[in-house]
Parts: sequence; C-alpha cells; structure tokens
Amino acid sequence: MKGGGKPLLFLHGYLSKKESFYYQINYFSKYFLCDAPDMPGFGNSAPITQPWSVGDYALWLERYIRAAGYGEVYVVAHSFGARVAFKLFSARKNLCGKLLVTGGAGLVKKRSPQYIRRVNAYRRVKKFFPAFAEKHFGSEEYRSLPPVMRESYKLIVNEDLSDCARGITCPTLLIYGAQDDVTPPDEEGAAFAMLTGGKLTLMEGGHFCFCSQAEKFNSLAAAFLL
Repeated sequence: MKGGGKPLLFLHGYLSKKESFYYQINYFSKYFLCDAPDMPGFGNSAPITQPWSVGDYALWLERYIRAAGYGEVYVVAHSFGARVAFKLFSARKNLCGKLLVTGGAGLVKKRSPQYIRRVNAYRRVKKFFPAFAEKHFGSEEYRSLPPVMRESYKLIVNEDLSDCARGITCPTLLIYGAQDDVTPPDEEGAAFAMLTGGKLTLMEGGHFCFCSQAEKFNSLAAAFLL
C-alpha cells in the first residue's frame, strides 16, 4: 500500500503481478490509498492448489476488500483483472464507486470451424498421448502453466462475462491501446463500453499501454478518477 485517503485498488492481468502498476501507484498515491494485491496464484501470493474460476477470484476479492475495511473502492483493472471486477461489482454494486478498465477481457467469441477442429484433434490425441497433446496444443501462455493453473485457465477463458459487464452501474471508463492485439479495442473495448455504459478512450500502445505510455495513461485516468 502507498498513500492515503480513499482506497484505489489495482487488479492485475493474468500471469502478471502488482508491480505492473508501478507507474500508476507512484502517481496516484498523491491522491489515494493505493493497494495492488497479487491475486492467488500470481506474483508473491501463494500458489493455488485447485482450479479457480472467475467466481472464485471475485469471492476472494470481496473478502479482501471487506477484511481491509474499505467499504467503497475505486478500481483500475487490467485484462483478467477486469473479468474479476465485472464478476464482483455487478453483484456487489455498493463496493465500487468508479471503475477504470484497460485491456479488459471476458467476451467469449463464436468459435471458428478451425478452432473446433483443433479442439477435437486435441481431445483425440490427449486420450492416447496426453504428454504430447499438452506440449503441442494450446497457446504458448497455456502451455507455460502448471497443471492446476491450466485447469483454472480453461475455466476463466471459457466464461462469457457479457451479462456481468451489463450489470455494472458505477461510472466506468475504458482505456485501450490502439495497437492492442490481445483485447482489440474495436472488438472487446467497444463491446464493454456498450455493455457497461462507459466511455471508450483509445491511446497509443498495446495491451500494456498503461506501462509503455504511463504519462498519457495517468493523465486520462486522473481526469476520470479525481
């Protein structure tokens, strides 16, 4: 934690950690009590021992907020962190005063025929050659995970959070990098802006635009949060 005043909570992305918000914590600690926890299984937190869903992370976050005695918080959520924010704050509307989403994820797109064929091939190969299947199928991010995290990853990415995003009622701003190819602003950014009733703002940069263009991001965020 750093600073004082109203709590500003930072929720990191998948396979990321609290240090990703280094520039934001240094800047906003002049105005807020900045708190950036490592969510279970990431950073310096304890490893998870069973697969966690988005709902499990949302429950953990609610307990974290209540244990800290925060009451209402402001939130900056990146990528996977936005999934957790949508899940929790659509159900516990009184906990979040303002929500800033950057590179938010959580939409399950219609699967292409190529994707369906690859999944079917993976299942057939896994039945007889599980080690080969785990090594050669799936994204690089997925293959880098230990077994428990792989199961958690599948639970997380296969949950469509459109309804949860639609349930967000607090003031919401979405800041996406114009060159973000992980959560493209013309797809996920535009959709979440519509679902949350928030405003979508584009800036230079990719999925981590808040790091690569920290000064610009902080300026946009300050106009919303302060």
